[in-house]
Amino acid sequence: MPNENKDVILHTKSKYKSMKRFSMIMAAVAISASVFAQGTAKTAVVSSSAGDNIYVGANLGASAPLKGYRFFDNLSPEFGVRVGKNFGTVFGLAIDANMHFASAPDHYDLDGKTYSLNTKTFVDNTNISLLGNFNLSNLFGTYKGEPRCFEVFGFGGFGWGHRYGYMELDALTSKIGLDFAVNLGEDKAVQVYAEPAITWDLLGSEEVLNTLDYHNNRGRFSFKVGVNYKFRNSNGKHNFSIEQLRDQAEVDALNAKINDLRKTIAANESRTNRALTDKDTEISRLNRALVECQNKPTTVVEQVVKQTANLQPTVVFGQGKSAVEKSQEANISLIANYMRKHPEAKVKISGYASPEGNPEVNQRLSEARANAVKDVLVRKYRISAARLETEGLGATDKLFDEVEFNRVATFTDLNK
Repeated sequence: MPNENKDVILHTKSKYKSMKRFSMIMAAVAISASVFAQGTAKTAVVSSSAGDNIYVGANLGASAPLKGYRFFDNLSPEFGVRVGKNFGTVFGLAIDANMHFASAPDHYDLDGKTYSLNTKTFVDNTNISLLGNFNLSNLFGTYKGEPRCFEVFGFGGFGWGHRYGYMELDALTSKIGLDFAVNLGEDKAVQVYAEPAITWDLLGSEEVLNTLDYHNNRGRFSFKVGVNYKFRNSNGKHNFSIEQLRDQAEVDALNAKINDLRKTIAANESRTNRALTDKDTEISRLNRALVECQNKPTTVVEQVVKQTANLQPTVVFGQGKSAVEKSQEANISLIANYMRKHPEAKVKISGYASPEGNPEVNQRLSEARANAVKDVLVRKYRISAARLETEGLGATDKLFDEVEFNRVATFTDLNK
């Protein structure tokens, strides 16, 4: 085998060993971060469905080469979309797709050679990456059951970039950055963030990318603002919920309470059964007594019932009102004259309400109407309060055929 081919094979192996080492380091950091966050929290994250904690978003900004150019003179627009899933309160994965427009400048010099950036197409290049996301706020602070208003995320991963135009290029890419996020709304379902990031072309089909290297000549700095929407989870929320972990002593105490309740229920059932047996015995005794009564001869007893006499005047009220109207004071005056002529008379004032409305309100209204009439008799006509008695009888439709006539106060002489 020619030496040149051996060098290519050895160089290719070296490139993929470097990639493998970097991938393993990223995976170890993700696992360690997740374990650390769960170990420091005193609560357990609840997420019962594989479809939970998924979000989508979009972002917009600009990027420029890291080295060799004046930064603001070489900005190019950038647009991206993102779909991700959080596997815990610290670690998640996201697919990040970006498009770059109108690269500037149209060429750059490296190692004595000139390389063109101008693709002559509307979209200069695209990049799709798989990113590991780390919630640094939750990593170094306990998750309280909902996201903080402001959070900081770190992310990094690998992707594949493609440059369009007359000199197409495919390249392995690597991206790292930070998200400074603000969670909005009562449910914190919407997340707005600002994102500085760097993307490197690590390895590709062009001569300048034939070695795996994080070199600033291959990197672009970008700054974007974006928004994510977090879908509703099986727990009814848009974020993780937590439940309190309990130690064995708490579990044993709860089991003891359950056993005590079972004993109490069993004792109550026993007492209830005895009470039902006693009731059955009493019912049997009453049935026998009823049969004996039915078999006895019937004796008719004449009973004379003394009826209390109702005084004729009534006081009518407006719907929902308890104040005595001027037009009704003449009827109250008749009662006052009656009580002056009959010093021995003691009068009961009965208040009523019509059946419309809430029963509790009608009961209070009937009591207020009786007390209002008593107040007029005492205050205006100087009738002794000791000779007056009031009662509220609630709603009725039995006094008069017309519904509104039942909004009254009536008078009864208790001595007749």
